[in-house]
Amino acid sequence: MSNPDLSGARRNQTYKHSVVGWPIAGLILLGMCGLTMLGIATTRVGYLAAVVGALVALLPVGVVFAAIVWIDRWEPEPPMLLLGAFLWGAGGATACAFLLNDAMTGFGEILFNGTLQQHFALVVTAPLVEEAAKSLFVVALWFRRRSEFNGMVDGIVYASLTAAGFAFIENIFYFGKAFAQAGLGDMSGGVVAVFVLRGVLAPFSHPLFTAMVGIGIGLATRARGPRTRGLWPVLGFLAAVLLHAFWNASTTLGGVRFLDIYFVIMVPIFLGTGWLVVWHRKREQRIVAAQLPALQRAGLIVSSELEKLASLSARRDWKRRVRRNSGQEAARSVRDYQIAVTELAFLQHRASSGNTTSMVRRQRREKLIEDLKTARRSASGSQEAIYTERIRMDELTSMNVKRPKKR
Repeated sequence: MSNPDLSGARRNQTYKHSVVGWPIAGLILLGMCGLTMLGIATTRVGYLAAVVGALVALLPVGVVFAAIVWIDRWEPEPPMLLLGAFLWGAGGATACAFLLNDAMTGFGEILFNGTLQQHFALVVTAPLVEEAAKSLFVVALWFRRRSEFNGMVDGIVYASLTAAGFAFIENIFYFGKAFAQAGLGDMSGGVVAVFVLRGVLAPFSHPLFTAMVGIGIGLATRARGPRTRGLWPVLGFLAAVLLHAFWNASTTLGGVRFLDIYFVIMVPIFLGTGWLVVWHRKREQRIVAAQLPALQRAGLIVSSELEKLASLSARRDWKRRVRRNSGQEAARSVRDYQIAVTELAFLQHRASSGNTTSMVRRQRREKLIEDLKTARRSASGSQEAIYTERIRMDELTSMNVKRPKKR
């Protein structure tokens, strides 16, 4: 006769392996891929050149990473997933692109000769292969963890982060190669000239291309029919490939014509994408603010917290006060509490739009409520320190609630 406690322990151990073990193993594998790509870069350009390339490449990737963190402030994504996205770009995507680009180059040599073959590799092969490699992580995450995508901003964050990892390794190779050939150089050659192109004029080029896929997935999260939901990511991928191809083609023109295309076409596209991000961040704020009263009526938050949760500045001030009075650990718990409230607000919004099934919504809601309660207890130090009303689930399942029910 089996021991029920032992059976439960085994199930719990299996759950831990699947939830914790496999993601960590995947991160280790991606990290090894990234180290392998660094080793290949070192072999091709030399150790010193690779070190110089890595140091210089840290500058643009730092700027890009800071911008992504700023975009992701309303509803920060899980750190493990963000790290996985970057490592996929730096390891998995670069390895895939390295192998497939070589294979496609051989195919191009069969079709074309000389200059035509080089243009085919630059304008057709590289954009298609590289965007497919970068997008694979984002698309796979969308299929496996669709609850992590609350809108367009989440898609842009994950897509841009994979592209940032990819660009980091690619920049190491380009900067290292320039150093090996001409040293630090000046505006006419060497690391300085390459840095002006890739680190000053176009640090956001790869994130901008792959962000099109993130935009497509963001639109898919709001689509109702399965055909439309599947069409948006495909259109986003095609837009990423076309934008990448256009950029690569413009770099072959050189001089004034390249700058004309850069300022007339590429800069407006970048600014337009930036405007779209800012607009959607404001939209996210409106969604959260609109759902807070329902969460308060359900007893998940208290009335005194409505204003504290309605804006980023108020949330930041709340965490700062808690950190000053109660320490860093309490401030982290308040941050976790704010994130859980935001997730619940987005879940309620999707439910009101009919973009989630009742079973998925119920399971996700139960987990988020548990996270919210855990964070609240941790922030307060005890279950009684922060008052919470009895949770009334009917307030969350009913969308037509305008005022609290009389009791």
